[in-house]
Amino acid sequence: MTTTAPARESVLVRAPGPHELHPVRTHRRRRALELSLAAAVPLFLVLLWQLAADRAWIDSRVYPAPSTIFADGWDRAAEGELWPDVWATTKRVVAGYAVGTAAGYALGLLMGSLSLVRAALEPLLDALYVVPKLALLPIFLNMFGLGEGPQVALVAATVFFFVWISTMSAVMSIPEGHRDAGQVFGASPWQMFRHVLLPASLPSVLVGARIAAGVAVLVIVASEQIAATNGLGHLIFDSRALFQNDVMFVGIVCVAALGVVFSELVRVVGRLLTPWAPRDRGRGQS
Repeated sequence: MTTTAPARESVLVRAPGPHELHPVRTHRRRRALELSLAAAVPLFLVLLWQLAADRAWIDSRVYPAPSTIFADGWDRAAEGELWPDVWATTKRVVAGYAVGTAAGYALGLLMGSLSLVRAALEPLLDALYVVPKLALLPIFLNMFGLGEGPQVALVAATVFFFVWISTMSAVMSIPEGHRDAGQVFGASPWQMFRHVLLPASLPSVLVGARIAAGVAVLVIVASEQIAATNGLGHLIFDSRALFQNDVMFVGIVCVAALGVVFSELVRVVGRLLTPWAPRDRGRGQS
């Protein structure tokens, strides 16, 4: 008679990693690495550009060296020639963004809540959404004439669609259980909006608002190149026509900085408005 020895159970022992033993220190190191890479990549490209201009690998008349662009931008800023264009573009972006965001959120909330309103308006808005927004500039010029009106209206129309789509989708994706709970507790329409629809949809809405912030800067620069007498878009187009490429690149750098600052400002405001929402992926947790 043979006997079988009892099987031995294997136990897997896993040692905790550094991120578990020292989470704060690991996070700080990770964040420092991310910031270093974020700064190193553009710095490397700028230095490579400078080297190419100094060694005549590229035509510095067409692609001025970064040092030349910086010096020209500094001089224009010190003499007060740059700030009027920066302010004109910023003012148009902020005004158009505010109007487009308010209209897009209001209509998106309405269409996401009421199926009949959505059925009536969604086909029309879908058709208007695919129309290039710059194609609407002549219409806005006829409506508002020359001046700030067409620029602001174009930005508002662009931002409106991004916010409208994100808001309507966010409201429609709210679980029915949330709405049912509000109805069980006898919530009024305002209470339903304040305590159910708003907190549940706002994180997704702010994602669309951040995308719209960057697109708003792109649209206003293109619009200023066509129908404006000031602004960064006009500065870029006018300096290119006069073959002042250093001034053109100054305008491009200002546009890039404006877009980054505006998008980051929207992100920070979104974090303050939605402390319950998870942080963006790819950004460190604090």
